[in-house]
Amino acid sequence: MRKLYFIINPQAKNGQCQKLWLQIEQQLCERNVSYFAFFTKYRGNAREIAESLSKKSDGDEIIITAVGGDGTLHEVINGIVGHPNVLVAYIPGGSGNDFSRGFSVPKNPLEALDVLLRLKAKNPLAIDVGKITNQEQNQTYFINNMGVGFDALISKKANCSKVKGWLNRMSLGRLVYVYILLREMFTYECREVTLTIDGEPYQFDSTWFVTVSNQPFYGGGMKISPNASPTDGVLDVTVVHKLSKIKLLLVFITVFWGGHITFKEVRTLRGKQISIQSSQPLDCHADGEHIGQTPLKIQACKHVLPCVIRGIHSVEELKELSLSDRH
Repeated sequence: MRKLYFIINPQAKNGQCQKLWLQIEQQLCERNVSYFAFFTKYRGNAREIAESLSKKSDGDEIIITAVGGDGTLHEVINGIVGHPNVLVAYIPGGSGNDFSRGFSVPKNPLEALDVLLRLKAKNPLAIDVGKITNQEQNQTYFINNMGVGFDALISKKANCSKVKGWLNRMSLGRLVYVYILLREMFTYECREVTLTIDGEPYQFDSTWFVTVSNQPFYGGGMKISPNASPTDGVLDVTVVHKLSKIKLLLVFITVFWGGHITFKEVRTLRGKQISIQSSQPLDCHADGEHIGQTPLKIQACKHVLPCVIRGIHSVEELKELSLSDRH
């Protein structure tokens, strides 16, 4: 049997994840499940723990489960990529939890635990990730999406906002992105951005942001890339440009159901090799975590991450499972 490890971020969702873990721990004990638990103490610690566990596994198959938000999962993934014997799982305990939406992990943490325990003995599904390389040749992996420009600025400011903690206490944490957007949009300066996708150049004037997606959701439920699939070996690119500040609000509202892609100011592209350059350095994020500035190169890495999730093999199955979870 595969050994089961949990990496818990007790600070996720303004400390509520600590209480969540007590419920999970009780379930594990009642079901007589053998496991090991580690608690993160600072930003980046989840990556360090995951990397250490991966190296000590000696090639044996193990499962590392992130308990927290998308940021915790992002760190865990960056600690285990390159270790094909290590499987990743996720129990949502943050405020955004976009991975749980895109990969049909139950929103209820105890239900997510039940899925994990039922599937842990089965063969995993190998999913795609994106790899980002900056000017210094440092590499960062993402599983949900990465972004450049206004959305990266919003993520950066949201992660250090006191308002986020206040909203989390009322289970409204994802509204912090709306608050930051409204606060920043009237002073934000759009820039010229040049993309190269699989060798083909594209230039966009007055660009608000560029998002590169491995799955449909980001920002706490916004459907930024409705057709993105984590198993097709291709990344989906969304560019928002030449848009007035007032019309940006309209486009923003439609993102929650994917309606934004019908606007002429929204361009969608796909590719395996992507480079992003800008007239001036722009903020960048990966899975909502700030990672620096442009220029960057992004690569789709096909089927490199074994995941203990439900048997998802296509966009259609993702949609069917997402619909079934709502009933």
